[in-house]
Amino acid sequence: MKIALAKQVLLDGLNKVVGVVSTRPSMPILSNVQLRASSGELSLTTTNMELTIQAKVPCGVEAEGAITLPAKKLQSIIREMRDGEVTIQTNGTVATITCNRAVFKLHGLAADEFPGMPVFKEVREFKVPQAMLNRGLRYTEFAISNDGTRYVLNGIYTCFQDGKLTLVATDGRRLALFENELEFPESQNVCIDIPSRAVAEIHRLLGEAGEVIVRVTSNQASFDFGDTLLITKLIDGNYPNYRQVIPSRYNERIVLPAQDLNETVRRVSLLASEKVNTVRFRLAPGTMEVLSSAADLGEANEEMPIDYNGRELTISFNADFILAPLKAVGEGEVAMDLIDSSSPCVMRVADEFLYVLMPMHS
Repeated sequence: MKIALAKQVLLDGLNKVVGVVSTRPSMPILSNVQLRASSGELSLTTTNMELTIQAKVPCGVEAEGAITLPAKKLQSIIREMRDGEVTIQTNGTVATITCNRAVFKLHGLAADEFPGMPVFKEVREFKVPQAMLNRGLRYTEFAISNDGTRYVLNGIYTCFQDGKLTLVATDGRRLALFENELEFPESQNVCIDIPSRAVAEIHRLLGEAGEVIVRVTSNQASFDFGDTLLITKLIDGNYPNYRQVIPSRYNERIVLPAQDLNETVRRVSLLASEKVNTVRFRLAPGTMEVLSSAADLGEANEEMPIDYNGRELTISFNADFILAPLKAVGEGEVAMDLIDSSSPCVMRVADEFLYVLMPMHS
């Protein structure tokens, strides 16, 4: 194999795929990236046997061929090179990498030892605007459980159903739900559970323009970005009935600028107890007070003027669990629906984001 391409083009391709590479792989070759050159194109592929990413970049191909090279080491070498044209020439399992006056000889492994791309049969296919999926993952990813004993919660439950894309994540103490209309045939209805590792990589690859083509089988899914393809195995198991934890009513509603609430909670939480990290919301007509205290630190409070004429109410939350959705929302308004001091709070943004949060009990 002998190829030539711009340093930044190669580095961009490597950056897309190296996140999959494990630091302690089950097989040595899984530490490598497969480089395969043909027809004016270089494909770079990595896998950990659960998740596979392939990126394609244009390059000059003087001699077609393939090799696998240590992914992280190759990325470091290319990153440190001066800008210019990189040439890679292979002799057996050794690659000579040249850019300007720098020359590296990097040992790899034969390309035919690298696992083949997963095969897809009986596929359901969906076209999703990247901006929509990007927003949906931003609104839900933070609520994924990391409890290894409840593996079905270690991902985002993704439904293409009833003309909508629905994304759900929960760790048992909070639930984040994103929903938006999406056109697809009713016959394609399906729900899948995407592992958190794949979610992080998908989110990293998403942009704000164009579409991503999602293909689903019984046990795997692919996300096709055009020049990049991600394939993941799915979590097998029955996701809990998340609809039943969403309160069907509320007694009080307040509407607040998300950014103002975020900043207030962040300030007040500086003096929250590190062990429980609790902040209290005290509602009264026309005002909401956010408070925290810790025996070894002190106390803090800040008032926010609000349009509220309901009854007085005090409710406590974990500060991090309040801040996570507010950070995802950014600017704009958020509605908080409350029943009483011991029932779940529901935060809503427009008609697409809903967040259920259990209160803290003293």
